[in-house]
Amino acid sequence: MRKIYIVGGQQKDRVTAEWHQYKKGVILEIDIDRFQLLRRHEYVSPPEVVPDQDPSIVYKAGTVVNRKLYVCTEREVMVYSLPDLRKLGYLSLPCFNDVHHVRPSRSGNYLVVSTGLDMVVEATPAGKLVNAWNVLGKPLWGRFSPSIDYRKVPTTKPHLSHPNYVFQLGHDVWVTRCLQKDAVCLTKPGRRINIGGAYVHDGVLAGNTLYFTRVDGHVVTVDPVTLQVKQQYNLNQMIHAGKKIGWCRGIKVLDQQTVIVGFTRVRPSSSSMSGQKVFNQLEAVQPTRIACYNLAEGKMLWELGLEKYNMHAVFSIHSENE
Repeated sequence: MRKIYIVGGQQKDRVTAEWHQYKKGVILEIDIDRFQLLRRHEYVSPPEVVPDQDPSIVYKAGTVVNRKLYVCTEREVMVYSLPDLRKLGYLSLPCFNDVHHVRPSRSGNYLVVSTGLDMVVEATPAGKLVNAWNVLGKPLWGRFSPSIDYRKVPTTKPHLSHPNYVFQLGHDVWVTRCLQKDAVCLTKPGRRINIGGAYVHDGVLAGNTLYFTRVDGHVVTVDPVTLQVKQQYNLNQMIHAGKKIGWCRGIKVLDQQTVIVGFTRVRPSSSSMSGQKVFNQLEAVQPTRIACYNLAEGKMLWELGLEKYNMHAVFSIHSENE
């Protein structure tokens, strides 16, 4: 039996805007050999760390290291043991707004992408800030104030960068920047991976290759030494024609050419990242699901719908041992 963990959320019955969209975080444990749900884990944030009116609560992207799942809501970081999903750690700081990803640093601290502040922070498990970077290289508190509790602010959009996913190459810290369609090094400014084409999300290092997802349904592989694009794979060409593929985000690399990718139904048209409306819920798109692809052969191997499990958004996909 091969198990994966899918991190995401359950949508509310009525959605007025993206920052009011989700009612709970959800983690699904799935047997991908039998396509069977093994467990559904739910989470709702406490009121003291979310906006007072109609908050959105969802698990965003996580990381698995040493059989521990590091995962975030938009305003919290949690650590769970695997496979039992027992909570081992918790952190919530005033600078957490629209948090998109967390991973442990090599020193054991938390690297947290506070997307709402266009920032990545490094904090100890006890909550002490060690480092912080504005992902555009601008003054850290130029647009925002360190005296405001941004957990209580429903949204800071439009964002200037919308950083999504933090990863490390050696001891250096990198982050994907959605609106710039790239990834940049925070610890050695000036180093950049130009991905281009469409909004970028995940940056996952597997073996000697970086795998990036683009929200338009492309997987882009990059050499982590030369920082040059190796291949681009258009997943849209690997499915039957018809409805649009959906919002591509979340990737699990099974081997050099086989990946599982997550897709989310397009979000409400009232949402905005850079001040432009880029989503439309009314478009004919496929349901929220995961799908497995052989990139070398250019074909989809299987797919599994998730809406029957009341999961309406996928942010990351993991195995127990990564």
